[in-house]
Amino acid sequence: MKVIGLTGGMGMGKSTVAALFQQAGIPVFDADATVRQLQADHGAALGPIAVLVPEAVTNGHLDRAVLRRAVVERPGLLRQLEVILHPMVRAARQDFLTQHRRQGARCVLLDIPLLFETGGQRLCDHVLLVSAPPRLQADRVARRRSLPKAEARKLIARQMPDARKRRLADTVIETGVALSATRRQVRALIKGLNA
Repeated sequence: MKVIGLTGGMGMGKSTVAALFQQAGIPVFDADATVRQLQADHGAALGPIAVLVPEAVTNGHLDRAVLRRAVVERPGLLRQLEVILHPMVRAARQDFLTQHRRQGARCVLLDIPLLFETGGQRLCDHVLLVSAPPRLQADRVARRRSLPKAEARKLIARQMPDARKRRLADTVIETGVALSATRRQVRALIKGLNA
């Protein structure tokens, strides 16, 4: 089974590209969706998060806005949250891979924003990076999270720089273009991977 890694900074278009793979019939593991599930009401990650940021968890419910503000205000907090969440996400990813190997899938896509940061590229036969111009990325993050652009830029700055990810990736998919152009890039890539 061929394992494709998909990564890129926040606001770069990973979800759009992952959806294109899914539409092509390729099973997709979504690390962000896994994190949302772990942080859902009474989710497995809420207890440890409440220890770090007590004001963010009330009656088994996570206040994401409070957690986001805490991450922006406390630089070391993001790393502490990753120590909690990454092992849980790795376990879910392993379950996904095991299930699809058993089912005989020819190819799967791992949509993991922190693929390089967590060493996940070692599991992959091919790594794709989605990338867009910095201004567009900041606009997307600000709009999606209802944040001022300055706060969006602070969040982006805490991630591995796009230029470094470009050097590590096997293929770069540009998403700062028309959606039809991104679709063409993905179709060509899927065709090449299946060849």
